[in-house]
Amino acid sequence: MNYFKKTILSIPKLKNFKNKGYFNKIDRRNLLIYYFFKIIFGHNKESKYPIHFTSTLVASEKIKIGKNVNKSFLNSGGCYFQGINGIHIDDETIIGPGVKIISANHSSENIKTHVKKSAIMIGKKCWLGANSIILPGVQLGDNTIVAAGAVVSTSYKEGNIIIKGVPAK
Repeated sequence: MNYFKKTILSIPKLKNFKNKGYFNKIDRRNLLIYYFFKIIFGHNKESKYPIHFTSTLVASEKIKIGKNVNKSFLNSGGCYFQGINGIHIDDETIIGPGVKIISANHSSENIKTHVKKSAIMIGKKCWLGANSIILPGVQLGDNTIVAAGAVVSTSYKEGNIIIKGVPAK
């Protein structure tokens, strides 16, 4: 057991997370599972953020997250983050399970190309409820709550609001 523990903790990010106390016991378990899937199966191998093993990142180099968002990335399963046009998630935002953030649509003429649009911007201390969907070009202000199952297709820059429904209002 000591050999296994020593080997796993030699992974730089795990060692840093353990020493700095970023994650609790459940988070560390998910972190181990994340690295297992990343190293053994190559799942989300280009990801620079630890993410739940049932979640998927596309174009992760264009996804930027703020402080303490990494816990939501790690613990919320079944999420899909497509960052082709860019995704910026600010500090302390909570992401529920099954959230989909899609920053680019396919072109109607050619399915292999994507339509250019501005990046998705999500403010500080937002809460994206379970199974909510954020579509291309959306900007959410600080302290915005997106209800579970909501589909957000327009921007709500003013913040301090709760949006719900399909489409979200």
